[in-house]
Amino acid sequence: MIVGEDGLARPAWAATDPLMRDYYDQEWGLPVTDEQGMYERICLEGFQAGLSWATILRKRPAFRAAFAGFDPEQVALFSGEDVERLMQDPGIIRNRLKILAAVKNAQATLELRNDGGLVDFVWSFRPASTPEPAVAADVPTQSAESVALSKALRKRGFSFVGPTTMFALMEAVGIVDTHLLDSHRRGSSGIWSMQA
Repeated sequence: MIVGEDGLARPAWAATDPLMRDYYDQEWGLPVTDEQGMYERICLEGFQAGLSWATILRKRPAFRAAFAGFDPEQVALFSGEDVERLMQDPGIIRNRLKILAAVKNAQATLELRNDGGLVDFVWSFRPASTPEPAVAADVPTQSAESVALSKALRKRGFSFVGPTTMFALMEAVGIVDTHLLDSHRRGSSGIWSMQA
């Protein structure tokens, strides 16, 4: 943990870059309970695979513009022409498979509406307990639940939803709390505040 000028302790990844610090302080780990928000996080975690999260955050406004604000109803209708347009957009990650996955995942999100919806589906994989990491090395990169969520989403037509990516999603949307025990953000989701 690194104590900032404001006296608050943050992990190294969130301690120096102002964009990452703001994300850590104001968004990461807080519950996401709306379809559009969950769909956006799944897409962004997929685009992040192999890259730094800072890169994704810097490009997030361009991603939102390119993907109709991550409205799954609009993205589900994206055509081959839209994919080609996105492949020319320097503001986003121009990876054809990831772009196609975002479109496919929008269609799968709409399909899930017939079965309770994306949010309830993802949250149904919430574990009975959350990690209690004292140091960064204690934070897992996947869990039995993230493996199960990955398999279940793939079965429903989603892609770029591997177990590690889904664990990162679970951290980002508050399903698990991997804030270090001495972080000022530990328990801030309200989901796991009874622990540690």
